[in-house]
Amino acid sequence: MKTIAVMLAALMALLFATAARATVVEGRLELQWGDPAQGRGEAQFRAALVRDDGQRFALDAMQALRAADDLYSLAGQRIAVDFSPVSKGVTPYSIDAIVPVNAAKAGDKILGTTVWVTLMCKFSDIATEQQPLSFFAGQYGNNPGQLDHYWREVSYDKINLTGSSAHGWFVLPNPRSFYIPPGQSANLNQLFNDCTTAANATVNFAANGGVQGINMMFNGDLDGFAWGGRRCTTLDGINKCWSSTWNPPWSFGNLAPLAHEMGHGYGLPHVNNSDGDGDPYDNPWDVMSDAWSNAASNATYGTIAKHINVYHRMLLGWMDIPRRLVIAAGTQVSGIQLDRASLIGSSHTQMIQVFVLGEPASNHYTIEARKRVGNYDANLAGNAVIIHQVNTARNEPAWSMDAAVPPANRANNEGSMFKVGETWTAPGRTFSVRVLSENADGFVVSVCGSGSVGRRNAPCGLGPATAATIPERGRPIGPATPLPPCTVGRCPGRP
Repeated sequence: MKTIAVMLAALMALLFATAARATVVEGRLELQWGDPAQGRGEAQFRAALVRDDGQRFALDAMQALRAADDLYSLAGQRIAVDFSPVSKGVTPYSIDAIVPVNAAKAGDKILGTTVWVTLMCKFSDIATEQQPLSFFAGQYGNNPGQLDHYWREVSYDKINLTGSSAHGWFVLPNPRSFYIPPGQSANLNQLFNDCTTAANATVNFAANGGVQGINMMFNGDLDGFAWGGRRCTTLDGINKCWSSTWNPPWSFGNLAPLAHEMGHGYGLPHVNNSDGDGDPYDNPWDVMSDAWSNAASNATYGTIAKHINVYHRMLLGWMDIPRRLVIAAGTQVSGIQLDRASLIGSSHTQMIQVFVLGEPASNHYTIEARKRVGNYDANLAGNAVIIHQVNTARNEPAWSMDAAVPPANRANNEGSMFKVGETWTAPGRTFSVRVLSENADGFVVSVCGSGSVGRRNAPCGLGPATAATIPERGRPIGPATPLPPCTVGRCPGRP
């Protein structure tokens, strides 16, 4: 069983084979996230560089985040890692830079048919089969609450799970203790290898160009976590980074945690709120954070998934440019119809991005509308405009903003929801967002220049502003002419 220590030793041998100098290594980036039951506990995160010959080198996750402009956009991609040896410290190397080998492929767009296969695998010493094959096959259905229906809606019909199937139960060659030694983390590589090998006579992983992902269902607990991400290896002659999930019974018995792990398989990181406590399960607006709170349920498939935020939809190629409105902080755009993020077929803006001058493009804000409608968002905390701060250097790039001081521990509070007549002002007073009215499809909002601090009964902005265009970041934001200042409760030219 190859441990992290062994992988680090192999990496050291590679780095110092010639001389103590910087070494560039190419391979694919493998990212994996571990999530505790009910989102109660510390999240796990692993990063590895996988060479074409199969050698896998564990990367220090914090160093990797700092070394890449946007580490998560490189999940599954071919990368080059610039290592430098260090003489002191716990880690015997430093990661100086991580860059995509082919910049055009940075950012994995997920489009079209994404076939998943479920592999039901039994530990050799556990006989229990929690669910029959028909249960797992039914999870991929197209009725409300099932996975094909869910991912079609979340992606605005950009993806589907047509052709996905379930297989098993297959018996693993070893007992549970072989894969999860007492007090240790699950050996995900060995679980993947043995589960796919057991299924190989039944499943053609290369069919129709290769499946997108593999949902592994195990009939016993793993290490207290369900896992999702990529597994870079060769199956049936195809060498790629397969979207992969490792699910204990509590995960596959509910579609919310399973969809959360599939989101990791598509490359999505966690989402957080702005309380700063390091817990990534504090944002009930997003299945990629708190999958359980404010979630709907299904008699067959348990707790089902909520939608994801618009930043993540953009990352995966699901947010069309005409639905994105890009604004430079300090300018003013009045009376924007912001349709709810879950509305398929919208003809208005569904995502507002605000970029702050002097800040890198990787640091910005997104504004979206959420409403308690449909099969998946019906139990949200309320109808509101939700604002996220995005910083790709963080463990969780997207944090929901909160008007409360200090921010609430869980973002299903009034402070996280911006409603009619309320204004939110960004840190540094760089811009303000005011909610003017609500309608069936969403809200009417204005984004203004530097605003006064405060939320209720505050002006939208102070002083004149000029609209502008940021090229190649969505459509223009409006006429490049001076606009008058906002006044209390409204912006000029709008009710």
